Amino acid sequence: MENLNDGILLESGTNELEAILFELGNECFAINVLKTREIITPMPITSIPNAPKHVEGVIHLRGEIIPVLDLAAIVNQGDSSDTGNDKFIIAELNRMKIAFRVHRVKRIIRLSWDQIEKPSELATGNQPYATGIVKLDDDSLAIFLDIEKIVVEINPELGGNSESIKSLGPRERSSKKIILAEDSGVLRALLKDTLGKAGYADVTVFQNGKEAWEYLEKLAEDESIEPEEIVQLVLTDIEMPQMDGHHLTHRIKQHHRLKGIPVVIFSSLITDDLYHKGEKVGASAQVSKPQLVNLVKEIDKHIL
Repeated sequence: MENLNDGILLESGTNELEAILFELGNECFAINVLKTREIITPMPITSIPNAPKHVEGVIHLRGEIIPVLDLAAIVNQGDSSDTGNDKFIIAELNRMKIAFRVHRVKRIIRLSWDQIEKPSELATGNQPYATGIVKLDDDSLAIFLDIEKIVVEINPELGGNSESIKSLGPRERSSKKIILAEDSGVLRALLKDTLGKAGYADVTVFQNGKEAWEYLEKLAEDESIEPEEIVQLVLTDIEMPQMDGHHLTHRIKQHHRLKGIPVVIFSSLITDDLYHKGEKVGASAQVSKPQLVNLVKEIDKHIL
């Protein structure tokens, strides 16, 4: 067993990450170390009647019941050529632990988010769960997987429901402008719909932190305007190609003309252990996905 988070010494806001490289079939894939808890040797699985497709069953790990997903089957990579090399990567998403079966764990690498390119359909082929692609030292490629999307497709309740916002009653916030940085198309649509139902009709969307930063930086260069009068709040994910949410927050809070704009982080990475990273870069609030009602309440608190 290897506990993956004990040795993480990366400073918050540096735009760096550590990633686990692993194989499924003949392809190399990667996920952020911060989404994982440990790597273990496969253990006995208890099958579940009528389980969703690709759910092998559950394991009992130190008193916790954890579902096991066949990651290779999900991404169409076929069976393991040597099951003796199989490992379970225990991930934690939205405060839920999941075991992903992989065929071989290669190593952990350190890199910058700006090394991760947003994938095109041509680059990733028929791979709907690719969130980024990175060139390794040996010129081979590794595909970053959106394991959150995988889990939500199996259990949609974990993705949140914008209808829950109706419990907050009638609202009018159209005079407030929000900048949203989120690389997932599904979540961009969900968040824009959620914010609209919460009364926030003026939302400008960017696919990553770099695009959002370039917009804000250009705004700050115009001395004839006050940025805080144009943008009332920034809402950002953490994991994004080019520039992550922590680095975006750090840059905003270090800029003399932008530091007054509230920044709310909305991510599945906001566990009790990692909350301090957002605090260190100056986040105004941090909300764990998929708590949409809590998110809107935090936005109200900082924007009104």
